[in-house]
Amino acid sequence: MSSMSKFKKLAGLSALMFAALTAANSVNAANWRYAHEEYEGDVQDVFAYKFKEYIEDNSDNTVQVYRFGELGESDDIMEQTQAGILNFVNQSPGFTGALIPEAQIFFIPYLMPTDMESVVTFFRESKAINDDFPKLYAEKGLELLKMYPEGEMVITLDEAITTPEELKNKKIRVMTNPLLSETYSAFGATPTPLPWGEVYGALQTNMVQGQENPIFWIQSGGLYEVSPHLIFTGHGWFTTAMMANQNFYEGLSDADKELVRKASDFAFEEILDHIDGLADEALAKIQESSDEVTVTRLNEEQIAEFRKRAPQVEAKFVEMAGDSGQQLLNQFKQDLEDIKK
Repeated sequence: MSSMSKFKKLAGLSALMFAALTAANSVNAANWRYAHEEYEGDVQDVFAYKFKEYIEDNSDNTVQVYRFGELGESDDIMEQTQAGILNFVNQSPGFTGALIPEAQIFFIPYLMPTDMESVVTFFRESKAINDDFPKLYAEKGLELLKMYPEGEMVITLDEAITTPEELKNKKIRVMTNPLLSETYSAFGATPTPLPWGEVYGALQTNMVQGQENPIFWIQSGGLYEVSPHLIFTGHGWFTTAMMANQNFYEGLSDADKELVRKASDFAFEEILDHIDGLADEALAKIQESSDEVTVTRLNEEQIAEFRKRAPQVEAKFVEMAGDSGQQLLNQFKQDLEDIKK
């Protein structure tokens, strides 16, 4: 056989092997389903698409992302994840609290710092976040992949206020979360649990007089149009969590488990860059869009009046979450002290 004939034969065999390998990969490739709670371009959406980007750039697997409303409300997508219909879900502890009482810890006011550097360090280094929470989620059939911050919580109201007394008789929409209701009761308001889809209309019709959310969500959801007075109380950051159905995750190959972990880490780093400065950009857009918007930033003396009501919320958390909640709270405080040092 001539050298040219050998070359052609080898080339042909290589092409066949490559085709067979490609076919095998396409058979093994999966389309994973991932749902979150926000709109196009919002923080959870950016995280989801960064996760998708990493998965698809580094494997033959694909990720189908579903945004808010496409598969229902937050409770719906969690039920679908637990049932194995969805592979991944992004849900805030505000909604997960009914399933995992300890997750409500993020709604103890003035527990978390509000400066960006401290918040990021906490999520990177906290033992409570990275060691304790995954165990709690695992008990509910969920593989916790990442917890991450979205932005400082801001209250919007029908008028500007600076004291808890001025919140008296005001109905404040809260997520369907018992501890968040306790927070606003402590602040002097009347908490009113509502699903997200009803919030704009409830504000518009004065069914409720206020609500809380990160500023980017207030901007993207148009909440400032019907609740134009923004109050920065410094009481906490909005936190969210990305997780997988545990049976699905445990059924993955070691290579795919590593892929999912690396994709989660990649999305986490990308989202920290994304939220840096996001609040200022969103506030600028709000102020550009409406002349009715006012911004009130409480000073330290005013914040102290709200802060002194926090211990009753902390006590309620321990009552709801029991011994494991107390242990988690102790770890949170230790982690925060370590960050200060």
